[in-house]
Amino acid sequence: MAEKLKFRHELKYLLNLQEAALLRARLNPIMAKDAHVDEDGEYMIRSLYFDDVYLSAYMEKDSGIYARKKYRIRVYGCSDSVISFERKTKRDQYIHKESARITREELDKIMDGDYRFLEKHENPFLQELYYEFTSNILRPRVMVDYEREPFVMEAGDVRITFDKHVRGSSYFDLFDPDIPTVDVIPGDKVVLEVKFTQFLPSLLREILPPKSMENSAVSKFVLCCDSCPLEGEMARTKAESLMLKYV
Repeated sequence: MAEKLKFRHELKYLLNLQEAALLRARLNPIMAKDAHVDEDGEYMIRSLYFDDVYLSAYMEKDSGIYARKKYRIRVYGCSDSVISFERKTKRDQYIHKESARITREELDKIMDGDYRFLEKHENPFLQELYYEFTSNILRPRVMVDYEREPFVMEAGDVRITFDKHVRGSSYFDLFDPDIPTVDVIPGDKVVLEVKFTQFLPSLLREILPPKSMENSAVSKFVLCCDSCPLEGEMARTKAESLMLKYV
């Protein structure tokens, strides 16, 4: 019997800097910082998102489809010390994330469109990705960068993050810190994400923005796609031919 997916709640808000500063001051005494933050209490996230030839991930999110999936490769601080391939499944306000570490060599093969190694990979999730890539012809779509300030609480398995300086790029070098990017959210705005598995403690419910303020349409992926179109039909055709070469 297939394992039942465990979904987490996900709420998103778009705050101004004053609202973010007030909420941060209220969270500091009651929540811990993520263990991986730098001396400023944050870290940089870079995600390379994939989409198929029909741009399904983009169109489904933009249209508000109830159930949808996104595929991405994620690194931190433009370093290759941790490279994760992730699939995020979303059903309304509930999410399930699957993740597997890959090596720099495996990443290079994926970027070259060679997915053959995934078919017999020891990780079942990566095996499954082989069929996703080959049947749906997934290809790189957009790079998304931002700085994240994360707070965690063991009770309820809660994670609250402030994401700032959200920017996108049509360049797909995951380890180049100087790629050209486009800001997609005004500098005086911060994306707040609230994730929890079991329950949201009443102490947090009282200090978080009211649910009426929730802006679930905030999508860094969609905003970056809108601001970073693919470089013409030639680039699109080249990407597709690379993928088909190894099928």
